Amino acid sequence: MIKKLSSLGSLEEVFKRRTSIESAMESAKRIVDDVKVNGDTAVRKYTKQFDGVDLDSFALTEAEIDSAFELIDYETLEHLQHALDNIETFHSLQMPQSDMWLTEVSPGIRLGQKYTALASAGAYVPGGTGSYPSSALMLIIPAKVAGVPEVVACTPPRKDGTIHPLTITAIAMAGADEIYRVGGVQAIAAMAFGTESVRKVDKIVGPGNAYVTAAKMYVRGAAEIDMPAGPSEIVVIADETGNPVLIASDMIAQMEHDVNSLAVLITPSEALAKAVDSEIKLQTSSALRKQIIEKAGYVIYVTDDLVAAAAACNEIAPEHVEIMVANPMPVLNGVRNAGTIYVGEYAPVAAGDYASGANHVLPTGGYAKTFSGMNVMQFLKTTSVQYIEKEGLENIRDIIVALANIEGFDAHAKSVMKRFS
Repeated sequence: MIKKLSSLGSLEEVFKRRTSIESAMESAKRIVDDVKVNGDTAVRKYTKQFDGVDLDSFALTEAEIDSAFELIDYETLEHLQHALDNIETFHSLQMPQSDMWLTEVSPGIRLGQKYTALASAGAYVPGGTGSYPSSALMLIIPAKVAGVPEVVACTPPRKDGTIHPLTITAIAMAGADEIYRVGGVQAIAAMAFGTESVRKVDKIVGPGNAYVTAAKMYVRGAAEIDMPAGPSEIVVIADETGNPVLIASDMIAQMEHDVNSLAVLITPSEALAKAVDSEIKLQTSSALRKQIIEKAGYVIYVTDDLVAAAAACNEIAPEHVEIMVANPMPVLNGVRNAGTIYVGEYAPVAAGDYASGANHVLPTGGYAKTFSGMNVMQFLKTTSVQYIEKEGLENIRDIIVALANIEGFDAHAKSVMKRFS
């Protein structure tokens, strides 16, 4: 579908494609509340109901983890290790230079910040019928780099009660301390409140369907979350120099995720718009996941210029942005709202999904306006430090006393004055 983008209001076609979690919230609340009260019993009930598995225990044993490694070929392990190394390197660069800093802002007053890792974190790794080792690496490695001492992982079991050995291997290589064969809303609830078998955590991270996302939003009083993460999204900003074959390929790569995925091209070039439209139809005809891609659909917008294209992208605030233009820096500087940005013809989203090292767990559904993607700061708390000497307090004494009295807090004023009486 090619449309002329005359105003940002014309983006309604994009917004109506997005999946709302509101319809899933009531069901999520019911399950969460049940797990909160009944613990393991409720988790078992919902695992049997939704996954078709009657489990005796949730935690994987050391023997099960060791067996999983034995089932993975050496070449695959090497690929996982290489990806792990890149992800670890990138996230290590995000760490503050020291655990604490102090600087003198005026005589006798030193202010600073102290960084402390969360005590525990829980990673929700998608699974069940498929295996997503890349997600395990993206969720657990930043927590470990940040210094979180306890990291657990929940992932849905298969019909026989097992977890795909590749998923187990990736979770273990990333450094998780516990692996639970629990998925869905019941996994989020178990990590948020704790059960007889599943550890309670301070923060829950990881993508999931509308019900998992709704559960994460609902439990925020008991455990913090990373971000709302739903169906995959991509916005490609391209000019007449863009390669229609590559642009179509990258849009299809996101469309194959889910029927609710969103793929958008924004370009000032009508010729490129038509070429990409034709190329998407051509490539879809031979795609392995053709039925999903066709149901997902796509939108192509033609704008007056690249400034308008960046403005439209900011309004959409997508998970992924690709920039394929002759002069990318002005466009890059103009994009404010995005989970992650890829620049250049040789920067497909798939690179970040698996091996470049940047994180692929990102806000979707427009939440990139207010949320950041997964990073080490998700697992660090900042605490301000105030080192004040007599001279420093004396210099601001009159200000404190005056403002405290204006607000009617006499004891505040006296707490300062007593130090000089």
